[in-house]
Amino acid sequence: MSIPVTIVGAGLGGLTLARVLHVHGIPVTVHEAESSPSARTQGGMLDIHEHNGQPALEAAGLTDGFRALILEGREATRILDRTGKVLLDEPDDGTGGRPEVQRGELRGLLLDSLPAGTVRWDHKVTAARSLGDGRHELTFADGTTATTGLLVGADGAWSRIRPLVSDAVPEYVGTSFVETYLFDSDTRHPATAKAAGGGALFVPEPGKGIQAHRETGGTLHTYVVLAKPQDWFTDFTDPDAARAQIAAEFTDWAPELTALITDGETAPVLRPINALPPGHNWPRTPGVTLLGDAAHLSVPNGEGANLAMQDGAELGRAIAAHPDDPEAALAEYERELFPRSAKEAAEAERDFETCFGERTPHSLIDLFTGQG
Repeated sequence: MSIPVTIVGAGLGGLTLARVLHVHGIPVTVHEAESSPSARTQGGMLDIHEHNGQPALEAAGLTDGFRALILEGREATRILDRTGKVLLDEPDDGTGGRPEVQRGELRGLLLDSLPAGTVRWDHKVTAARSLGDGRHELTFADGTTATTGLLVGADGAWSRIRPLVSDAVPEYVGTSFVETYLFDSDTRHPATAKAAGGGALFVPEPGKGIQAHRETGGTLHTYVVLAKPQDWFTDFTDPDAARAQIAAEFTDWAPELTALITDGETAPVLRPINALPPGHNWPRTPGVTLLGDAAHLSVPNGEGANLAMQDGAELGRAIAAHPDDPEAALAEYERELFPRSAKEAAEAERDFETCFGERTPHSLIDLFTGQG
């Protein structure tokens, strides 16, 4: 009889694990703090990679469903300078290995693949403690509790499960993103839509930049990048003041680019970038492990969601291979996880420097043209 698995967090990694366990007939429950699948927007575009994200979805038996979600043409890439001059323009010729999908739609695919009741919404974990012998107790915001013999923390950067295995906490890396949106851009913001092109847009300078991606319906989803101390950013409860403060850092940039900030049609959202120490790991702790950002939060480089799904698929396979011996399963999983995570964290730091370091945009162009 398989030991039931308890997952905290219904992000892509936790749901991939739940689905792989379900495929193998292993009982699983997912506790999620959000009140429903639509409680908040689920981020923007994801490029799902051939070497990690796509095999994870294959292990989950969802390749066909994933392929139906791909937005054609979104692998196109443009790099501009602050005047709007095109430095690199690579169309999507259909041969790339990183097809783009909407994060929310991919999450929906995973949710729909699970039996009703697998995910328990509005179950925010406020505390987790060891009961000994590999068992753990979760306490939820409503005061109820649950116990489990195999616990997986898939609950992101500020994981409530991580303290069971590690004292590490994420630290601010000195850079923040500010998220904005333009809707129906081809009609309402044609100059900006033309500058952005059909896929991803990068306008990088050392310590700052604008990145945007074309989503469905002409939506341009933007991240403005600024290397500033956290206390530099004003109170974002005043959207107009926040927008003005950010735009002031780009006053001499082309108006079709700064419109991504000044004409934003949603309140700007501050996204401070935090990371765990590169190579973060922990001693084998009976009955519990971590995946995704809870295990190896790094600076963003397009790998986070893919790695979380890879973690989920590999942990699911390990548990399926040792259904009556969770310690063997967790040890096997972590033996592969730790060196992979360390390698990926180092690569993420290199990529971040490529995008926003002293040599950008030349370093970024070299990366895309295979010379970096």
